[in-house]
Amino acid sequence: MLRSLYIENIAVARQLNVDLSPGFTVITGETGAGKSVMIDCLALITGGKSQREMIRTGAERAVVSAVFSDVVLPDSLRDAGIEADENGELEICRTLTPDGRSAVKINRRSVPLSVLKELGASLVSIQSQSETRNLLDKSFHLDMLDEYAGTENLLREYAVPYGEWQELTASAQALRESLQQKNMLTDILKYQIKEIDAARLSAPDEDEKLTAARAKIKNIERIAKYSSFVYRALTQSEKGATASVLLQKSSAALRQLADVMPEAEELAARLDNYRYEIEDIGESARALLDDGDVRDPEKQLNQIEARLSLIERLKRKYGNTISDILAFRREAGEKLADLESGDEKLSEIEDRIRDVRLRLSRSAAEITQARRTAAEVISRSVCDTLSYLDMPKVRFLVDIQKVYAGGEELFGPCGSDDVTFMIATNPGEPPMPLAKIASGGEMSRVMLALRSVMNTKSGANTVVFDEIDAGVSGGTSEKIGIKLKEMSCGTQTLCITHSPQIAALADTHLRIRKKVVDGRAESEIEELDENGRVSEIARIIGGVSVTDTQRDAAREMIENNQ
Repeated sequence: MLRSLYIENIAVARQLNVDLSPGFTVITGETGAGKSVMIDCLALITGGKSQREMIRTGAERAVVSAVFSDVVLPDSLRDAGIEADENGELEICRTLTPDGRSAVKINRRSVPLSVLKELGASLVSIQSQSETRNLLDKSFHLDMLDEYAGTENLLREYAVPYGEWQELTASAQALRESLQQKNMLTDILKYQIKEIDAARLSAPDEDEKLTAARAKIKNIERIAKYSSFVYRALTQSEKGATASVLLQKSSAALRQLADVMPEAEELAARLDNYRYEIEDIGESARALLDDGDVRDPEKQLNQIEARLSLIERLKRKYGNTISDILAFRREAGEKLADLESGDEKLSEIEDRIRDVRLRLSRSAAEITQARRTAAEVISRSVCDTLSYLDMPKVRFLVDIQKVYAGGEELFGPCGSDDVTFMIATNPGEPPMPLAKIASGGEMSRVMLALRSVMNTKSGANTVVFDEIDAGVSGGTSEKIGIKLKEMSCGTQTLCITHSPQIAALADTHLRIRKKVVDGRAESEIEELDENGRVSEIARIIGGVSVTDTQRDAAREMIENNQ
């Protein structure tokens, strides 16, 4: 159960610390006092979405923490290393900052928000007013039915053939569309393949090499001038001694001294090494000019320009690089092969689709059966509860219809069922979709009835109701309170309410009120004693001015319920 809740800098709640008890707890207070903050914070603790607007103006951060006792964790969380402490307690802390970020810690260990969402579903079930409005959404009906039916594993198994079926049907549709334009596409692909093949592209860097060759030819005179100069200066010249000749003569001269100066031989050897290196440089310089056919530079330049122009044209059509062009060619070849064998391939895909549809249909049938079994229980239990809640002639049923299109079963991500909550509130009327005929008060009672049924399956040991009495009054409110009281025998139940009848049934009564501190409004919460409960329930009965008669009525309501 939820033992305590701490709130810091959330909306009007500057600092609230609430200790909670087992059984049935009601929370009351005037409008705007901060009751909804409790719901928002419990949603945060169970992994709900955070919003920076929730943070109290001027605060650097907001914190919500809760302590749960006697926690039994799902196996998946225990496998992930999430454990209760030695006392069986679990502390969840969530911190919000104005930049929109959120941090989660469980027993002081940081965890991802996804872990908190999984854990929260097993700890607290929140029935807010927005969830009541969700009854108008048919997708919510399906989610609620699946929650009770426990179809999670069945849906996971169903997802495998469903994914195959989607992929195959998409492939078949694309192939059919291609076959409808087979002749035109075949001609286009053949032309594209022929054009690329005619270019005889081979090396992915051919355009880079051609660009370098073009630059060389355009600068052939400069290359000839300076490479020739280097060659003549270093290696061979008709006008005088070159560096190589001078080094050779110097080496010979040093060797003439070797008999009197032993180190002269070493110097001669060094000069020989320099001469070999210089001769190699000279030959390499001459090779700069001799590399390739430059006897007709203009002709060669024209050939290079034509080749680069062809490659550039192909790039504009088929890709930014030669590699892209060649990849396009491979894909075009594959598409052409598919088209030429398209009828045969389509037949193969359709055979596979039929096989997958059989598996998909069997899997969907198992899901449908689980839903129908659960729907019978839900329909019967909800009718019993609504009859007790002053709707004696009501008929409620969970309608499940298979969806068909073109005479074939239509599959979706969650099976092939269309689920609708149906209700008939008056005798002699046929059941109609809940969204079409239920009033606000009826919707509240339906939601309570559904939640009382769902609670047996949810696994959450704490259930929170936000103004479940909306739209009802008098004796019906009291019966709602009795139903909540019954629920609290096995599940810690919290209820925010404006109903004196419900408040009088509580085991624990908390009051939230707003006060002004240092010129700013902030909420405070307290557990009421017997006199405090009388005063608060009398306020709910009477409004601004509370009379002795209203106090007596409040006291009588509490005593009767005790």
